[in-house]
Amino acid sequence: MTGRLARAGRAAVVLLLASACQSASTPAKVFDVPAGTVTWAASADRFGEAAADRGYRLVVHTSVGGRDPRIRLSNAFGDRPVTFGSVYAGLQKEGAELVRGSNRRLTFGRARSVTVPAGETVLSDPLPGRLPAESNLVVSIHTSDAAGPATGHWMAMQTSYATRGDHTVEESAANWTQTSGSWFYLDAVSVRAGAGTGAVVALGDSVTDGWQSTRDRNRRWPDHLARRLQRADTSVKGVANEGIAGNKVLADGAGHSALNRLDRDVLSQPGLRTVFLFEGVNDIKAHTGVTADDLIEGYREIVDRVHAAGKCVAAATVGPFKGWSEWDPDAEAVRRDVNDFIRTSGEFDTVTDFDRILRSPSDPERIHSAFDGGDHLHPNDKGMQAMADAVDLRSLDCADPLP
Repeated sequence: MTGRLARAGRAAVVLLLASACQSASTPAKVFDVPAGTVTWAASADRFGEAAADRGYRLVVHTSVGGRDPRIRLSNAFGDRPVTFGSVYAGLQKEGAELVRGSNRRLTFGRARSVTVPAGETVLSDPLPGRLPAESNLVVSIHTSDAAGPATGHWMAMQTSYATRGDHTVEESAANWTQTSGSWFYLDAVSVRAGAGTGAVVALGDSVTDGWQSTRDRNRRWPDHLARRLQRADTSVKGVANEGIAGNKVLADGAGHSALNRLDRDVLSQPGLRTVFLFEGVNDIKAHTGVTADDLIEGYREIVDRVHAAGKCVAAATVGPFKGWSEWDPDAEAVRRDVNDFIRTSGEFDTVTDFDRILRSPSDPERIHSAFDGGDHLHPNDKGMQAMADAVDLRSLDCADPLP
């Protein structure tokens, strides 16, 4: 049994094993995926100690436009409930200032406040009206009782704002004088887009998270991909960036591993059509004894679980990083073997060769100088654009990954 039939068989085994495990222990968490299409997302992680009576004005950039936006608040890493007394959403004018008349209260089960239990997420009610594509949405939240571990996304590559007290209703920037490079508690935004509109979720590490791209300019490679999709003849329009700096496929550390966060960060997103898997360099360069076979088995598990959910998997080869402090010939050998598997195995529904796009023609183990963000691993804006341009957009519009 080979190719898609082999993957179908493995997917069935994954489901059987999951069923057996659930019957003998605590059931796995199941997400009730809502209708709509994700237009923005960021992976949740444990993020320091929460502070009471704080307001956060969080700036996020949409991909697909649509009606009746909803936000998702996460307390995934909290050890106690957190109550959000007021939550508003509007459009950014400049800095922390909002477009006049755009700031409106969000409700949760028609209530003006919501308490999110430890380890849980909550989805807002739809906010009537249209949210434009490629716009800066500003979500303002206030919590009076937050304590213990906070949940958020550390490396936003986007300036947001903070304050003391509840100033969520205000469209003025007067009381939002503190700045932050992180997102707190907010981990997804979705809209009701046109019928059949789908989304791609990028599952990755710091390259996907956007490190070395220009802050506040939305120049991460998934941002460039989103702009291409908005103008393309395809039903896939939404893009969710689920990159975490330092993240690994196999081991927890900088966030839960890709394997451990796949359900929460990826498969729970509304409108998901295709998972774009671009991760592995941190497993390789960490020198923890991870082999190519180990990483390949991790990829296979992700493929099986995504296919079992009826979605497609796009994969990208691991980029060059010679010159980075953790590079050595042994790590390079693992990267080469992993990339051979990605290119030739037929395990994925589609493959984009980021390694070929990024590498230097004179030294293929090294990132091209024109694309190097300065540390020999992370691409600059030009490299991010080249990556997004290399993706075959038609391949993301995948209806059925299995025969």
